[in-house]
Amino acid sequence: MSDNKPVIVLVNPQLGQNIGKAARAMLNFGLTEMRLVAPRDGWPNPEAGPAASGADMVLDQAKVYDSTAEALADCSLVYASTVRRRDLVMPVVAPEEMAREIHANEGRTAILFGPERSGLEGSDVQLATKIVTVPINPEFGSLNLAQAVILLAYEWSRGAGEDLVQPTMKDAEPRAPMGELNALIDHLDGALDKAGYFFPPERAEATRTTIRTLLTKPGWSSREISAMFGIVKTLAAPYDRSSKER
Repeated sequence: MSDNKPVIVLVNPQLGQNIGKAARAMLNFGLTEMRLVAPRDGWPNPEAGPAASGADMVLDQAKVYDSTAEALADCSLVYASTVRRRDLVMPVVAPEEMAREIHANEGRTAILFGPERSGLEGSDVQLATKIVTVPINPEFGSLNLAQAVILLAYEWSRGAGEDLVQPTMKDAEPRAPMGELNALIDHLDGALDKAGYFFPPERAEATRTTIRTLLTKPGWSSREISAMFGIVKTLAAPYDRSSKER
């Protein structure tokens, strides 16, 4: 995993469950370093583990600090995740820009998140280099802690190169040889012909061309062609029986 992973700093987090959910969000995108500033219910918190759903390594390695300044002491670039503050004059960036800057930064980077109910205090935001704000519905701007963490962690992960993979991806099956595909097309052609599908006769050739195009596009594997053979055979069975009876 990339060496420029940002540190996630939770300032005065209130519920152990939310800390656990934040850890889960972090590990989904390869972030492992969590720092806690004066958690309300102390640390460790028994409610954090179940909520982390397996992200125990993040919780086990989490460090606790008495102040936000101490938690950020080794970081050269700090983003405060909060709404735009009119009382503070500092740069405001979107998550995409934040991610680019983190990947370009040679020093340590941190992203600050405030307590669930009130968010970051002005004194904490002042310790940041920039404010990062997630575009959100102005009529309902309510993100919980884990949601905020996962949005920014995901944005960072997009520039993490080959370190992260698409969870739902699987190795594609090799394409079947053309001989197998042609055999399927011939088998289907014969079944359709028995069923009287090619009508009127003068349109038969154009219809066959369309069918071949449709079956060639997907890039069937041998397993899929075998399955299609079975489907066509089952559908054609009544016509095969009637032709034998005649």
